[in-house]
Amino acid sequence: MARSATRRRPAPAPAAGEINPKAPCPCGSGRRYKHCHGSGYAPPVTRPFEGLPGEPDWVALRELVPAATAPLTTTDGRDVTLASVLPGGAPALVRSNGEILLGVQLTASSDDVSRDLGTALAAALEAPAGAPVDPGPIGAAGSAGPRLQELLDLEKPLEVTVHEDFGFWLEGTDAGAAAMAGLQQANEAVLPTVRLDGHGAAYWVRPGSERAHLRWVRPEAEESLLDALARLSAADELVLGEGTRYAGAFRAHGLVVPVWDLPADTPAEEWNAPAGEFAGRLEQALAASGPLSADERRARAGLLSRQVTLR
Repeated sequence: MARSATRRRPAPAPAAGEINPKAPCPCGSGRRYKHCHGSGYAPPVTRPFEGLPGEPDWVALRELVPAATAPLTTTDGRDVTLASVLPGGAPALVRSNGEILLGVQLTASSDDVSRDLGTALAAALEAPAGAPVDPGPIGAAGSAGPRLQELLDLEKPLEVTVHEDFGFWLEGTDAGAAAMAGLQQANEAVLPTVRLDGHGAAYWVRPGSERAHLRWVRPEAEESLLDALARLSAADELVLGEGTRYAGAFRAHGLVVPVWDLPADTPAEEWNAPAGEFAGRLEQALAASGPLSADERRARAGLLSRQVTLR
């Protein structure tokens, strides 16, 4: 017997105190009330940086790049420095000269990283110069702080500067011995990283002496990008040149990040031309509108088997 074409609308959530917290939530979610409308539950934000200029670079600074900064401007014209990470994993700090730094690599976060960072930035904007920034419990469920998209000038492009170390932490400060020792310890963990010129959020990194990698945060929708990569893979056009290998990809904050293995002894700057050639091939593959061939479908399945999600 065919199912009815009409579906019953989910019931609205009841007022607090009118339902057993352990009972199924009347909204139809299938969750217990205490874990759904009874707890202020909201679904995770898949792309927290969507709408911000340079969304792929936001993802890169959050997940890939050890030491980098970028200037930001708020809607009321105040200058802020975005940093990949701050001392001790602090979400934000205000220097004695009033300079505000916002750290994107938070030690804790909720299902909406943009709101977590917005909460930290809002607290920093209100904090006096040289005073600790107390944004409250970052990553707490039900946070009502603003999102970055509400606080930042969305017309200003994101211009990333990659640093060899964390020296920018102490710029313009009279650092003591303890701060310098902490800086030295942090610098020892920095992997050599270079942002390729003219290719968006394409970052070369050398984690050791045997191999280097190119990690390229792509702005395209996942399904379209996977189809394009599958077309290139089936045509043996997915590599970046001799001695390179497509290693796989991972998802981060709603975007796909393809990764290539590269020879460690080739300088980062020499990958600009191969990256540009690949970008041209990818653009053509993205423009293709026909269905995937059998070989391309098999290639797509192989690509998916080497794709993981960062959480």
